[in-house]
Amino acid sequence: MPASAVLRVARYVRWFVRELTDESAYERYVTHLGQTHPGASVPSRRDFERMRTDRQESDPRQGFRCC
Repeated sequence: MPASAVLRVARYVRWFVRELTDESAYERYVTHLGQTHPGASVPSRRDFERMRTDRQESDPRQGFRCC
């Protein structure tokens, strides 16, 4: 298998794992914020994760947090 094919597979696997674990949510949020609200300040990754966790815990449709 050529090196370019290996790199392509590795990039796909990395993309897939990031999407599966929702690791890319912050990057999507920053992109969305820049497109829809160009003048808004961008929260830090830590603040974003805190907002996301708070939103999930306040919404009963999201299930419950066990730990």
